[in-house]
Amino acid sequence: MSNHRVAILTDSTSDLPAELVRKHDIHIIPLYVLWGGEQLRDGVDIDHATFYGRLPRDPEHPTTSQPTPADFVRVVEGLDADEIVFVSISDRLSGTIASANAAKDMVRKPLHVVDSGSVSMGLGWMTLVAARARDAGASVPEIIAAVEAARSSLHVIFTVETLEYLHRGGRIGAAAKLLGTALQLKPLLTIRPELGMIEPLERVRSRKRSLTRVVEYSLEQLDASRPLRVGIMHAMAAAEAQAVADDLCSRITPAELVMANVTPVVGTHSGPGVIGIAAYAE
Repeated sequence: MSNHRVAILTDSTSDLPAELVRKHDIHIIPLYVLWGGEQLRDGVDIDHATFYGRLPRDPEHPTTSQPTPADFVRVVEGLDADEIVFVSISDRLSGTIASANAAKDMVRKPLHVVDSGSVSMGLGWMTLVAARARDAGASVPEIIAAVEAARSSLHVIFTVETLEYLHRGGRIGAAAKLLGTALQLKPLLTIRPELGMIEPLERVRSRKRSLTRVVEYSLEQLDASRPLRVGIMHAMAAAEAQAVADDLCSRITPAELVMANVTPVVGTHSGPGVIGIAAYAE
């Protein structure tokens, strides 16, 4: 039995394809892209094509900002539900959780905040776990427990064309030590949910090799004896993302495979050409 008195809310950095958002009745609160005096809601006021078209041409680099507590109040009060479970971008990557927690005392219904410890399809999967548990009739504590169980086996591995965007945005963390290396080296990066921040894994000599290593490294981490839910996310690199998906599917048969475009807020920090895998074992 579906438990639709519980609303599932996530933020726009979850990168979930629109059809999955609709199918599972997921609500999304946008972060902001701040660009040349404009405050643009991620995925609402600016879409992928516009953002990535403007990014290389605009001399001013965009920055990002979390939703305000007032934004959360407006969204939460507008939901037809008794309780809300909000699955959020990692607290180490954004102030979004702080805004959600500040809004808790201002809303009339219970708002439960869950840190995904991740971003992009890492967050997307945790949101889908919550929505699917809700759809199966789970209570709020059961929904949160389902997310925490899935999060413990979540792996996010990605590579970027350049570290420049992560460096500009201050999201580079321990990967900063890669900056001084030869520019042609392609970094393999990860976000472990227990830390919730970007860490370096290894440096690879070429783009092609980095894409192969994203697949290999993901499969080294995942328990392939269990059903695997796999997300391939990319920014303006559809052909390479499909090649990564084909490579992965030649090695294993995932229970579910989702292709996801990286939203403007995430793309502000990753830059065009980012490709990654976010996956967990059931």
